[in-house]
Amino acid sequence: MDEVFKALSDANRRRLLDRLNMRNGQSLRELREGLEMSRQAVTKHLAVLIDANLVATVRHGRERLHYLNPAPISEIADRWIGKYDRERLHALADLKRSLEDRPMSKPTFVYVTYIQTTPEKLWQALTDAAFIRRWFGGMAMESDWQVGSPIIAIDPDGTRVETGEVVLESEPGKRLAYTFKVAADAGSEYAELAEEPASRVTFELEQDGETVKLTLTHDDFIGPESKVLESVQHGWPAFMSSLKTLLETGEPLP
Repeated sequence: MDEVFKALSDANRRRLLDRLNMRNGQSLRELREGLEMSRQAVTKHLAVLIDANLVATVRHGRERLHYLNPAPISEIADRWIGKYDRERLHALADLKRSLEDRPMSKPTFVYVTYIQTTPEKLWQALTDAAFIRRWFGGMAMESDWQVGSPIIAIDPDGTRVETGEVVLESEPGKRLAYTFKVAADAGSEYAELAEEPASRVTFELEQDGETVKLTLTHDDFIGPESKVLESVQHGWPAFMSSLKTLLETGEPLP
C-alpha cells in the first residue's frame, strides 16, 4: 500500500489519473495535451503510477495506451479502509466506484493484479474446469486449450453450453487468449448481452519475484456502447479478486 499512497500523494500524478478517469486508454502524447509538463516529466510520473499498479499499459500498434487499473483502489477499500469509518472516507470509496463503474471511452478493459503463486498454478486455475468453477461464480469451462480448440461452458447445474468460443492463443504459464461469448435464453436478464458478437479475453502471466503479475485484457467489443463491456467492468474485478484469494488462501471469495 505504501507505493499506492506515495503515487497518489503527488498532485501531478493525481491529475494524470483524473485525465484517464475522464477518458481512458490515452497515449503519452494525448496525456500531455494541455499540461504544463515536459514529456520526460509525464513519463516519470506515469512510471510511478505503473509501478504502483494504478495504471496499466497496452501496446496498440506503435503506441502504448494507458488505462486506469482499479485493483489497488479495490484492495485498499476491501482490506484496509474497511477497518475504519467508511462514511468519513467516502471520497476514496467513490473513487473506487468511479474507476470500476465509469464506461470507458475506448472499447477495451484492462485489469492487473499480483498473486502470490507460481505461473504453473495460475495456469491451472485458468484452464482446469474444477478450478475455474471455484472462482468463476460456479461456472466452468472445458477445453484441451490448444489453439483452435472449442471451449464448452458448463453451467452450475451441469448443463453444457456451446457458444462457438475457441482458443486463440495458448502458451502454458505465459499467455492464454480465447473468444468470449455470452449465452442466454430469450427473455433472460442476459439476453441483450447474448445478442452481441464474440469479444476477446487475454491473460498474460509474468513472474515477478515471489508473485505472478496477471494482466487481463478484454477487447474486440462492438464499441464503447457495448453492453458486454459494461457488464465485464463489474464482473472481472470480482472474479479476479476471487481467483487471487483462492490461490493465496485456498478459499475463494463468497
